[in-house]
Amino acid sequence: MNLNGITSAVNTYSSYNTKTAKKEDAANTNAATSDDKGVIYEPSTIDRKAIVAQMKADAEQRTSQLRSLVEELMTTQAGKANTLADLFRNLKPDAETIKQAQEDISEDGYWGVKQTSDRIFEFAKALSGGDQDKMEDMLNAFKEGFNQATKAWGEKLPDICGNTYDAVLEKFEAYKNSAVEA
Repeated sequence: MNLNGITSAVNTYSSYNTKTAKKEDAANTNAATSDDKGVIYEPSTIDRKAIVAQMKADAEQRTSQLRSLVEELMTTQAGKANTLADLFRNLKPDAETIKQAQEDISEDGYWGVKQTSDRIFEFAKALSGGDQDKMEDMLNAFKEGFNQATKAWGEKLPDICGNTYDAVLEKFEAYKNSAVEA
């Protein structure tokens, strides 16, 4: 009979090194706390000049759109008003033509002060996206468009156009004041 198998002592466990584990835990704790200190900002390497140039071009295009819209609306409005005046001066128009022209430029008519000023202001507001600085640009574009319409007309625009101009300025001023109060 062999007694070696019974009497030999074999370690069935291994001792673990507590010093190494403690050092590793300390290193992990330090790494975790250094991550908690905050985010470090690193500037982007992407060139934003093209994006800024595109945004500026877009803003200029919108300003130009408003300018041309105002010029077109004011010229058309003036034409409608003068058509009515010419009808009375030079021709004997039928009653239906006179009635339609009067309705077009009446206070509530499509080419009247209220509706025309509303269209101009709402277009400017849509183009600006509600941005106060852009609204100031839109106001300047409106004024420029009105001046261009006056030049294209060749003389002072009819009173209805001047009244529309004043109504648009009032809408811009009211919008500006409401933004300041908010």
